[in-house]
Amino acid sequence: MRSKVVVGLIVALVAVGLVAGFAMAQAKGGGAKLLCVSKKELKGEETVASCLAKGERFAIVDPYGLVRILSPEEIELTKAFNPKAFETRAFGIKYQKLAPPIYPLPVSPEVLD
Repeated sequence: MRSKVVVGLIVALVAVGLVAGFAMAQAKGGGAKLLCVSKKELKGEETVASCLAKGERFAIVDPYGLVRILSPEEIELTKAFNPKAFETRAFGIKYQKLAPPIYPLPVSPEVLD
């Protein structure tokens, strides 16, 4: 009987460790990224906002590799809701691993109530 309890505890600890490891990996950089699709060689020399001002095109790439190319209307709406997303350094598709995840929206107090 004692061995079943010990095995159960070990299985529970392993499960908690796996879940915690997955959560930390997601928080570390598993989010969506804003990448330049018209200048594939960008390596953080400019900000996303300055590239957009020059007419460069951007896409959002999620952790699963799904891509959404942003239209001018989507960019303007995103600026209205999350202006800090465009203050980051711009990276092209070639350097996507160096690109930071999109700056998350702050949680409003109304959501927590």
